[in-house]
Amino acid sequence: MTAAEIATTHEEIRALAAEREAVILAHNYQVPEVQDVADYVGDSLGLSREAASTDADAIVFCGVHFMAETAAILSPEKTVLIPDPDAGCSLAASITADQLREWKAENPGAVVVSYVNTTAEVKAESDYCCTSGNAKAVIEAIPEGREILFLPDMYLGLWLERVTGRKLRIWLGECHVHAGIRPQDIERWQAEAPDAELLVHPECGCASQCMAFGNGRTHILSTEGMIRFAKESPKNRFLIATETGIIHRLQKEAPEKRFEAVSEKAICRYMKMITLEKLRDSLRDWKHVVTVEPEVAEQARGAIDRMVAIS
Repeated sequence: MTAAEIATTHEEIRALAAEREAVILAHNYQVPEVQDVADYVGDSLGLSREAASTDADAIVFCGVHFMAETAAILSPEKTVLIPDPDAGCSLAASITADQLREWKAENPGAVVVSYVNTTAEVKAESDYCCTSGNAKAVIEAIPEGREILFLPDMYLGLWLERVTGRKLRIWLGECHVHAGIRPQDIERWQAEAPDAELLVHPECGCASQCMAFGNGRTHILSTEGMIRFAKESPKNRFLIATETGIIHRLQKEAPEKRFEAVSEKAICRYMKMITLEKLRDSLRDWKHVVTVEPEVAEQARGAIDRMVAIS
């Protein structure tokens, strides 16, 4: 789309959202033009909090399907739309509710902590949900000595073991995008940009390696943590190890600074499935409505509420 076409479509979307009394929520990995028209852009935790507190009659969720499900669970009285129902998540698909039930049966009495990147059915089988932004606090909220099953991201789980000192039983799932950011990408950064701060998402396959650097210039952060750090840091150059969509927001929040992706291949095709046209059509045609079975929603609500409550 040209700049003029984007501006026109933005106007259409804002008019439709006002007419429908809808709020537009967008994840940090969405395409720039979708981020720019949203009422709120953030990470999974921030988006969940917005979904729980909004006064709008409807929520249009520009993210992947599990995020829209979470919004539907948190705001059951509201209509939740997703512009493309096929926007899935490879990490969420790495464990099913049946697999979790079997794992729980093998470890009776264990506390189940599920990363937010999971289906509603998996959340319903969990004691806590968490995001990368509050995962450490969630683990630390569980009494010492309790066995913990952590799922589904193994890299986030390994990072949590290191920062909390707790031993976890970890499901061997991964995000194909973050797992694809490899140690050689970090080695290239060390050689080519020794003056830059390195901001790494804990889902990355290189996160444990990065923790070992101990150079004061490497920071393991959630996407929202990256935004805060970059704005507050006196440094001017940053290498970003996460999905490339975050670069747009970083440039908007700190326009005087320089941000570069550690890997230009770190693109989530599911996040990029939502376009301005699909967002407009979703509002205009009132599609696609996201629902969660009441029994599943009720069971999942407790785990999600605990996630939202723990900062």
